[in-house]
Amino acid sequence: MLGARRMLVALAAFAAAPIVPLAAQPAAPARPEMMENCPGLVARAPRAIPAAFKLAALQGDQVRISYAGHSTFLVESPRGVKIATDYNDYVKPRVLPDIVTMNHAHSTHYTDHPDAGIKHVLRGWGPSPEQPARHDLNVSDVRVRNVPTNIRNWSGGTERHGNSIFVFEIANMCIAHLGHLHHTLTQQQLNEIGRVDVVMVPVDGGVTLDHDGMVEVLQALKAPLIIPMHFFSTYSLRRFLDKLGEKEFRVEYNDTGSTVVSKTTLPEKPTIRVLPGRSF
Repeated sequence: MLGARRMLVALAAFAAAPIVPLAAQPAAPARPEMMENCPGLVARAPRAIPAAFKLAALQGDQVRISYAGHSTFLVESPRGVKIATDYNDYVKPRVLPDIVTMNHAHSTHYTDHPDAGIKHVLRGWGPSPEQPARHDLNVSDVRVRNVPTNIRNWSGGTERHGNSIFVFEIANMCIAHLGHLHHTLTQQQLNEIGRVDVVMVPVDGGVTLDHDGMVEVLQALKAPLIIPMHFFSTYSLRRFLDKLGEKEFRVEYNDTGSTVVSKTTLPEKPTIRVLPGRSF
């Protein structure tokens, strides 16, 4: 983890630099099926029950989300498809995933040397700023697609389309991972993302988008369940929770690093569910 500690020092210096708002580049027009596959919420029952330490088999309408740390989650479908977000060389999920997604902000969000056993490696950036990554992958009961966004580069400029918001369509739900988001979203990007049921959101408040901007993004997405990531310390996490608390979001703390969700057990009131895990 020595490399990870060095990365933390570099990130602290990066966060101290002035943050210049970045205008989102227009995304490709959303195809109609993208909106149709993320419909409005259905009638709901009680909230999701956290997964036990011994992971049980999922029912056909359930998805398990486990926090490995930093921006890496393991997302598991009812048929056993495993997805790792922001796959990198520092934070690893507990099993070898079938699909991995990556972002280009820095080396704790991607790797140039993914495990050879991974069947699908989806990089969130294209070969050039003029050629953004475009993914639309179907594997068993999972569909993965992406919406490109910009990121700030190390010189304080803009890397166009260096980040992707990945959307996982599983069990009649749309689960979005915002990656290393640096700016608020255009209406076109929101349209392309479509309806979101669960969103994984970076909450450091400086290296990615500031807290006010991130709250604006969450209010636009209207996801009933929010899972924080990329918070480095309990201080930045607490500041984010306090900010959303002012907007009447509910906060709950999971006992374990995994939670099982389904369409019918999503919370009625917008809820932040904190999963224990390494913040780096």
